[in-house]
Amino acid sequence: MSMLNGIKVIDLTTVIFGPYATQMLADMGAEVIKVETPNIGDVSRYLGSGKNGDATMGSIHLTVNRGKQSIALDLKNPEDADVLRALIVDADVFVHNVRAKAIERLGFSYESVKAIKPDIIYMHATGFGQDGPYADLQAYDDVIQAATGTASLLPRVDGHDRPRYLPSLIADKVAGLYGAQAILAAIVHKLRTGEGQAVEVPMFECFTSFMMTEHLRDATLVPPIGPAGYPRQLDPTRQPFPTQDGYMAIVPYTAESMVRILGLIGSNDLMATPEFAKAYEDGTVFSLVYTEISKKTPQHSTAEWMEIFAANDIPAMPARDLADVPQDPHLQAIGYFQQREHPVVGSFLESRPPVKFGAAPHAPLGFAPRLNEDGPRLRAKAASM
Repeated sequence: MSMLNGIKVIDLTTVIFGPYATQMLADMGAEVIKVETPNIGDVSRYLGSGKNGDATMGSIHLTVNRGKQSIALDLKNPEDADVLRALIVDADVFVHNVRAKAIERLGFSYESVKAIKPDIIYMHATGFGQDGPYADLQAYDDVIQAATGTASLLPRVDGHDRPRYLPSLIADKVAGLYGAQAILAAIVHKLRTGEGQAVEVPMFECFTSFMMTEHLRDATLVPPIGPAGYPRQLDPTRQPFPTQDGYMAIVPYTAESMVRILGLIGSNDLMATPEFAKAYEDGTVFSLVYTEISKKTPQHSTAEWMEIFAANDIPAMPARDLADVPQDPHLQAIGYFQQREHPVVGSFLESRPPVKFGAAPHAPLGFAPRLNEDGPRLRAKAASM
């Protein structure tokens, strides 16, 4: 039996933040009913190219909506709204990312949903906390990266002034992790007390917490004793090191490992120099060490260095291209990427859930649904309730 077997989730979320959160719940066995707009469906369906002429089955949709059911409902239509109300009757969780005023107009505010199911867990995946001046603003990953100072990180590293985004939907996905965590905590609370509740998961606040964990740094203290920004992460010399045939990560995280690395690359004499002594005193010794490593690593291939560092307990890894990750020997050995046959899309690669539960091994993952694939069955069920 899966970890969340018997938990029913009504999911009105779109794009990545909400669907990523509910994907994790579906992976753990929850029944997730994805409510989509008729004809078009969720934007996440169009993220990535479709296959076999079906644009609604984009490649990212295959992951972020896997294991869910799909029903298309126009909630401005009273009959469709009644179908959703019927589906809520035996639901445990109701999740949406519609702005507060709009969901209230549709008749699915927390109070309205609670009137249907008094112990419902109602999660609002918002852009910004609803008690602040940004409450009604739209939020996308770029907006949140800009607002949280994340776009200022790369300029701090390379000295180019223009703010830039990290090339990942990192704010969406981090907020999705917070969302899944919040739902699971609310489920635990409900199991203990019988109480449902409203849960707000604001993307801006979630990602601010995520980034400021290390980057508020010495500005944490009042008054500040230094600037914001974690120096080790912002050190321009902390980059993958060149080898004879590529690049690799090498981590001299402690003073002891730094000494070992310098010995392994033939740079023991650096530690006896005045330059090293001054850098150690100034707190910039790792920059000096990174620079020295980059001078010596071209002497050997990545594979040779990997063998040397593994034998001496030094953290290191090849710097791979994105396209090469599915061929990683560790991931291949554990069967992380699995080739499956989707009934509509055909062959595709699927990432297995990364977390293992000893008490309840993962059941086979369901496929991402076609738009309204489960609509007729769910409408019939709603009519019988």
